[in-house]
Amino acid sequence: MGARKHIKAEERKAALKTQYFAKLKGCPSSPRKMRYVVDMIRGMEVNKALATLHFSKKAASVDVEKLLRSAIANWEAKNERKAEAGELFVTRVFVDEGVTLKRMRPAPQGRGYRIRKRSNHVTIFVDTINNDVKD
Repeated sequence: MGARKHIKAEERKAALKTQYFAKLKGCPSSPRKMRYVVDMIRGMEVNKALATLHFSKKAASVDVEKLLRSAIANWEAKNERKAEAGELFVTRVFVDEGVTLKRMRPAPQGRGYRIRKRSNHVTIFVDTINNDVKD
């Protein structure tokens, strides 16, 4: 790796140490379905977001709820204290497309239909409102 790339990579790593996030990679559902669930909680206070996810009928909400709990735990570990009610918010959340498994399904007259089993990567950032104003 070149010197400039190395310096930029180190800067990116240092910036991530001051942010509180959790990632879920290779979740076996389509990104479109996951984005629908993620859009419900974007910008919410974390306790309200957890309640929304818990009572949602979408299957993807179980994975997002577990990921949000992980992000909250990461915030608590880095700050060495428990989060108070109404303190933490979901600042950023996004879904990227993951690996697509390509399969074939038998079809009439010797043909085969393609099946694409999609996956996704979800990233959730949590933080306090005070920290957002400073940045």
